[in-house]
Amino acid sequence: MDGLSRRKMLMAGGAFGAAGALAAASPAGARSLWTWAPSASVAGTGEGLDPQWVWDDEVDRLMASVIDRGDVPRVNELLRTWTRNDQALPAGLPQDVHDFMEQARQLPSWADRGKLERAAAFNKSRGFYLNLLNGVGGGMLSTAIPREARSVYYSKGGADMEDRVAKTSLLGFAIGDLNAYRPDGDVIVHAVKTRMVHAAVRHLLPQSPGWTRTGDGQKIPISQADIMVTWHSLATYAMQKLVEWKVPVPDADAAAYLHVWQVTAHMLGVRDEYIPATWDAANSQSEQVLDPILASTREGVELTDILLGQLAEQTSPGGIDRPLVDALARFLVGDRVADMDGIPEEAFWGKVIATVWPKLIAFREKLIPLPLVPPLAWTIDEAARQYILFYLTKGRGTRIEIPDTNRPDSR
Repeated sequence: MDGLSRRKMLMAGGAFGAAGALAAASPAGARSLWTWAPSASVAGTGEGLDPQWVWDDEVDRLMASVIDRGDVPRVNELLRTWTRNDQALPAGLPQDVHDFMEQARQLPSWADRGKLERAAAFNKSRGFYLNLLNGVGGGMLSTAIPREARSVYYSKGGADMEDRVAKTSLLGFAIGDLNAYRPDGDVIVHAVKTRMVHAAVRHLLPQSPGWTRTGDGQKIPISQADIMVTWHSLATYAMQKLVEWKVPVPDADAAAYLHVWQVTAHMLGVRDEYIPATWDAANSQSEQVLDPILASTREGVELTDILLGQLAEQTSPGGIDRPLVDALARFLVGDRVADMDGIPEEAFWGKVIATVWPKLIAFREKLIPLPLVPPLAWTIDEAARQYILFYLTKGRGTRIEIPDTNRPDSR
């Protein structure tokens, strides 16, 4: 870190941002100063520091040590057996890793079990929409987020996007699972492992020539702001689309869906002062941190093509439905983001989807109140999730594991 501590870099970054230099350095040339108030967070208070100069110091120091002393293979091998929320950590972990994980796996004091259960029920009835939005829609947004696209592309996972998507899907699917935060669920497992992966990437990626050439003025990737940008490209975006599509969402369900994402953000190491307390607060933060930074990059366009190609292959071997997949992606994220991602326009399928989609929603919403529909819908959605994971991993399965190198062909 060029001799600077994270705290010193944070202070320097705050002054740098105040001078407006950071905004000028962003790809879109529009990164705004941080003005979102911590009073709108689940903490209700905070220092008000710009989160793009805040990382996750405790786990960052830990993972740098684990990598530098060559413990990554040992830790990964032991963590393969840790698969349930209520499961004891594996014996044999290095003491510093064990101590961190034991603390990191604890739910925040403000976690509400009732809301988490209600969120599971909401996912059960609305899984079709949420999987589509968080999977295809969120995926296309992620490739239009320059820092995220580049951090994925130049890290180890960028060399095998099928496995990289499968690993990401593990956490995403777990959040929407019926037993997500129950003892027999696995969100806590995937979140803690992901938090450690993020720290490893923060240690490794500054050593990548590709990242250092294109890091958007940010020497260290995956800041607290970057995590919340991704959070908004999933949770906030999904709720905004449900509202836009006029899908009926009772206030209690909306609050529960927000809560499961609030808890997940905390489990990923985001400070409570950056986690929005309400959907209004989330929309306000998203407008400041996500909307202005969306832009096209070479890496993002390449990743988009890979992701949509995978989706077309999943739905129809041989990829004959790629035009339909492209049209669906454009419909989900809109023309502005689709153009950034290099998604071609498909006039025929675009018109078909725009015409049929409202009717499909109306049809599904008429069926949802019927007694057997939610469990049947969940069964179908779950089968689709398992198929996607099976396809992406060629039947081998996958795990979230700590990397110890960057993308080998980084350029």
